[in-house]
Formats: sequence, C-alpha cells, structure tokens
Amino acid sequence: MSVKEPINLLQIPNIEFLANQVVEGFITGLHKSPYHGFSVEFAEHRQYNTGENSRHIDWKLYGRTDKLFVKKFEEETNLRCQLVIDTSGSMYYPENSFSKLNFSVVAAAVLIQLLKRQRDASGLSLFDEQLYLNTPAKSNAVHLKHLMTSLQQILDKRKPSQQPSQIAKNLHVLAEQLHKRSLVVIFSDFFETDFDALKLALQHLKFNKHEVILFHVGDAGTEAEFNFSNQPHLFVDSETGEQIKLHPTAIKQAYMKQMDQYKSALKTACMQFKIDYIEAFVNDDFNQILYPFLKKRAKLS
Repeated sequence: MSVKEPINLLQIPNIEFLANQVVEGFITGLHKSPYHGFSVEFAEHRQYNTGENSRHIDWKLYGRTDKLFVKKFEEETNLRCQLVIDTSGSMYYPENSFSKLNFSVVAAAVLIQLLKRQRDASGLSLFDEQLYLNTPAKSNAVHLKHLMTSLQQILDKRKPSQQPSQIAKNLHVLAEQLHKRSLVVIFSDFFETDFDALKLALQHLKFNKHEVILFHVGDAGTEAEFNFSNQPHLFVDSETGEQIKLHPTAIKQAYMKQMDQYKSALKTACMQFKIDYIEAFVNDDFNQILYPFLKKRAKLS
C-alpha cells in the first residue's frame, strides 16, 4: 500500500479498519512474493513440536501442506510486543501532509492487527517530554480496543505539539517499567541532542533482556535528501518555535554531512547492542515495517 492510499484512508474515522486493510493486502501479497515462508496460517495454527499431544494436529492442513501444525487457542500468547511512539513536535513534520507521526501511528496499528492474528500480546507507550502513556502488553479484545482508541486520538489531534522530545530519558523510564521480557518496537525521528545519553538508554533496554527494533522515521525528500525549491525558505523548529531564514543550497552540503554522520553513529550503536535498525520513510509503503518485523519475530519464535 503506497503512502497516497493512507492519506485518503485516514479520512475514514476508524484506524482499526485502515490497519486491517493494510494487513489483508500484505498477507495476500506474501503468497505472491519471495517471502511466502512467512505466510503460515497466522490466526489459527502454529508448528507442531515433537513430543506434543497429537490430538490437536490439524490433519486437513497436513494433507494440503505436508507439514504438521496444531490448532492454536485463544489463551496462547507467543510474544509480548511493546510499541513505542515518539509524539513530540518534530514528529508532526511534514505538516499538511502524511507526517512522521501519522506514519508511525498507522504502522503501530498495523502491527497490532498482525500481532492479534498471531495471538501475540501488544502494549503501547507514548512519549514527548514525558512518558505519558504506558500500557502493558495484553492480547484480550478490550485491551486491543483501548490501544486503537489511543492511536485514533493521536490522528485526530491536528495541532502540532510544542513539547520537545526527551527520547533518552523516556527510554530509561520504559526500560525500568517493562517487567517482562518483550520485543520493543520504537518509532521516532531520533532528534536527540545528547547522543551519548541515547546510547545509554538503548543499552539499558538491551541490558534488561529486551529485543529491540528501532524504526528511524523520516521524510525522504526534505529530511534525508534536503530537496527544497531553489529560493529562500523560513525554517521553523517545530519543538521550540525558533525560526531562521536560509537558502537551502547554502547549507545543504553541511546538513547532509551532519545527517550522514548522525545516522552512521546511530547504526553503529545499534550494531553494538544487537538492535535492529530500520530507516523508514513516510513516502514509502508499510512493507518496510512489516517485513523486518516478521523477520525479527521469526527469529524469536
């Protein structure tokens, strides 16, 4: 699903419907792609383990696939996944378009739907200057409805937040509050002024035995490539309101150099701590989220 589709679908006041549409399209696509190995029956089955009671084996499925699967039950939960979203002011960029926050919220809703199909548990953490929402991972219907409602409220909030992002501080708080080992999936543009503090926070999550996927969310055209029209622009800091008028060509080279250095340092830190680093662009589809997530989940199964 391309980014143009979610922009239109976001006008539908039901993020759960939107997420389901994305997941349905993704699963259909799996059957036609090289990734068909991921297309195991999501909701109803899991692979049979030697020594298990054979009475729950689905023999009809065995006849079709020549593989042993057992029927899954409602109470089974294979994975706890904590979805973490940075909702600070910079995440509202680009304004009047499909922003980094829009993308992250829809991506989180899509993962919740995918986890639901796999009988996995989902939790949600939201932060800007403070960690203001932190729900534990559960898999029951009432809890999942609450998560969708919380995500919908973010989409419905049109006025950009003026709150600065305190990524490192809030990841430390999160690491202390997650009492059970989880897969922690973070959506942020990672505009953190204290990089050493950010490294320590990521290390804290890993020290507490959590698996981590870091989705570095950005706008490909303006943030990654700094492509602006050839005329002076007024640049406004969406977290502080500070303004500066500049010609893009005058600072592009310096901007690109610093951005590349920052990304390289962040990737290196993730490699050091065995964290999955994924660069995700709002201009692209949600497969850039779903494929890495399923790959990670397969390793944890």
